[in-house]
Amino acid sequence: MSEQLACYAVTENLSRGRISKEKPHPYRSDFERDRDRIIHCSAFRRLEGKTQVFTPGPATPAFAQTGLRPDDYYRTRLTHSIEVAQIGRTIAKELRLNINLTEAICLAHDLGHPPFGHAGEKVLDDLMSDFGGFEHNLQSLRIVDLLENPYPQFSGLNLMYETRLGLAKHRTAYDKAKDNIFTDSNCSLEGQVTDMADRIAYNCHDLEDGTRAGLISSELLQNVQIFTEAQSRINAKAIKDDTIRNTRTAKAIIDRLVSDCIDISKKTIAQANIQTVNDVYRTSENFIVFSTKEQATLTELEKFLLQNLYSHKSIIQTTDKIKDWLSQLFEKLCQKPQMMPGYFQRFTAKEGLQRTVCDYIAGMTDRFCLKMLEKI
Repeated sequence: MSEQLACYAVTENLSRGRISKEKPHPYRSDFERDRDRIIHCSAFRRLEGKTQVFTPGPATPAFAQTGLRPDDYYRTRLTHSIEVAQIGRTIAKELRLNINLTEAICLAHDLGHPPFGHAGEKVLDDLMSDFGGFEHNLQSLRIVDLLENPYPQFSGLNLMYETRLGLAKHRTAYDKAKDNIFTDSNCSLEGQVTDMADRIAYNCHDLEDGTRAGLISSELLQNVQIFTEAQSRINAKAIKDDTIRNTRTAKAIIDRLVSDCIDISKKTIAQANIQTVNDVYRTSENFIVFSTKEQATLTELEKFLLQNLYSHKSIIQTTDKIKDWLSQLFEKLCQKPQMMPGYFQRFTAKEGLQRTVCDYIAGMTDRFCLKMLEKI
């Protein structure tokens, strides 16, 4: 594979490797093993029950009070991560980057998200303000380095340096990790591809889910350039079925953004004369970028979604409930840590009580969190 990669792609022979040395696998590369370890870990499975924008799965009595209706068609953190990986693979392939590394980072980038999406993250950060705070990118790294424990010889998943670096440096408008673990100024291009794939995926898919939920309408979107141009491209007026029309619109936007990212990133990398991975690590600015035009159109869509979807009264009214739910649970578990599984109780001596309680809550699915609340 390395013969086909660009000179600035991550290769296994120049990788900084794992913290704990392991024997090579007879037929899987190191980054394939990282990807597989992420897919098989329990934190990845739990993403199925965590909120992207809409709470997944059947409603519990507590959730029914919010007025929002869960729906199996809406994205969860798991389906979002898979879609990010698909977009990331496409971009990485066209840029001749390491596809396996890209896929591993994409699949793991949201492992650290707590229940109830960004609202849940804000509550945990406030609760942990005197104990180091909470940030989901660093929590992702904490999961793969410490909390997952499927191997007897070391803690965590023992992922490759470049995979871990990509998680720690993950950056989008909603992801600004305060990384003080790695000295590199930036992650690899494969990690930067993850950032862009994530941004493309959540904007397009939140748009699709928001229209499906009836919280935003085509009429509201008529002043959003990238939406109206996508509708024109697919001849939306000829598509009578709302679901098909919304899906095709989102797909057209994805195709447009991915194509632009590939074309402009090739030019940006060439102009910067990037020759090695270390050239990328030393430069804080990203080389995986959009054109000025598409950056502007995507920013316009993001502002629209912030004002009309993420700030919709049906979404906002759950925030106070989430704050109350997680605050109650945090306080109760700090008072009675024996309510946590023994696996987590053993972390309290070294990691501290509050951090351990935070780790336990952050790993919960929305449904399990609500079940715990009903118990207390």
